[in-house]
Amino acid sequence: MPMGRSAEPDTGDLKAGHFRSYLFLLRQNPGFRRFWLAGVISQIGDWFNYIGIFVLLNQLTGSGSAVSWFLIAKFLPTTLLGPVAGVVADRFSRRFILISCDLARAAVVPVYLLVRGADQVWIIYLLAFVQESIWTFASPARQATVPNLCRQEELAVANGLSGASWSIMLALGAGLGGFVSALFGWKTAIIVDALTFLVSAALLSTVTIRQEKKKKVGPLSLGRLLGLEDLVEGIGYVVSHRRVAALLLVKSGWALSGGILVMLTVFGEQVFVQNGQGAGSGVLYSMRGLGAAVGPILAWRLFGEGDQNMRRAIGAAFFISSLAYLSFSRAPVLWIGALCVFFGHVGGSIQWVFSTTLLHRVVPDRFRGGSLPPRWASSPWSSVVRPGSPARGLTGVTIPGPLSRFWPCSFSCPALSGFSISVCWMTDNSYCFW
Repeated sequence: MPMGRSAEPDTGDLKAGHFRSYLFLLRQNPGFRRFWLAGVISQIGDWFNYIGIFVLLNQLTGSGSAVSWFLIAKFLPTTLLGPVAGVVADRFSRRFILISCDLARAAVVPVYLLVRGADQVWIIYLLAFVQESIWTFASPARQATVPNLCRQEELAVANGLSGASWSIMLALGAGLGGFVSALFGWKTAIIVDALTFLVSAALLSTVTIRQEKKKKVGPLSLGRLLGLEDLVEGIGYVVSHRRVAALLLVKSGWALSGGILVMLTVFGEQVFVQNGQGAGSGVLYSMRGLGAAVGPILAWRLFGEGDQNMRRAIGAAFFISSLAYLSFSRAPVLWIGALCVFFGHVGGSIQWVFSTTLLHRVVPDRFRGGSLPPRWASSPWSSVVRPGSPARGLTGVTIPGPLSRFWPCSFSCPALSGFSISVCWMTDNSYCFW
């Protein structure tokens, strides 16, 4: 090292989980820095939107079922359009997709301001569906762009930073959204949301994304036009690459436990009750964000960032999250429940961030957007079948005591999935989760 030069990590020495590595990446990679900042800003806007709409629905209807319909409108697009969106992200310019989606949402969001009375609530549901449909196309394009902006040695740090940022924005964005809505009204929160999309689009317009183009041969067919050929190609790739299939199953296993998030509200408002009032869905969600932020950083410190080390961490994380939520289902008081949620999402974030990093390292660029079937299945489709999906909120029925005894079984989904994955791949010693 030259005399007088400060000791900074080389790109080959970046250590995931170290704060200075995140700073070094943001300083030395301006393209990723602007890309990351655009995502952070739009995430803040998303939470402003959620809080503002919740306030509006409460003012117009005062009904919990209205919120449930809103959440269902948010879930449906990813369920219906997820496979197509993944193919689009692999076939077309991801930069164009991201900028177009930001501009489209900036145009759609202000329409919420036209809602005046309870007889117009249907407009909210329609706008939520349209807004989430746009995001369904942006999400796979965004996830697939990280390897286009970062070198192999930067991927672990980049994914760790993105995961931690999402977790922090979960707490910060919701808190700021609630503060702005309470102080200035829900309309201000909606306007702020629209502005964040414009800022995000402006930042993305300065980013150059080098993307591998798919080579199309032969005449145009209906299957090619609809993206079916891309899906078939993706299935073939997964079948012939066992390691990729295992990582995709990791995402599916954790996503199947997604109904837990709905239960955080139920437990916070109906189980952990003090003085006749719900004691803490906000606390539980905050602990979710904190656990998700800490998980990958802690695991990288303990296990390291080598491929084999991350695979072992994934296996351990499945059982940590399962044990935590089994305990949460029987927690007698709020602080114990909050601690369980924290550790549950420590494990969950390890699974998600580590599997994403490993996929980025091995999957060719032409498949990263979502042409791999289990990838889009891991999030949107599992929301249909996972326990406690928002559709249950339509009934407005409190979970009966006897039935609640079966909820620990649903909370054990991560462990069962993790165990099955581990057993299936135990025969391949070079790619074992243990």
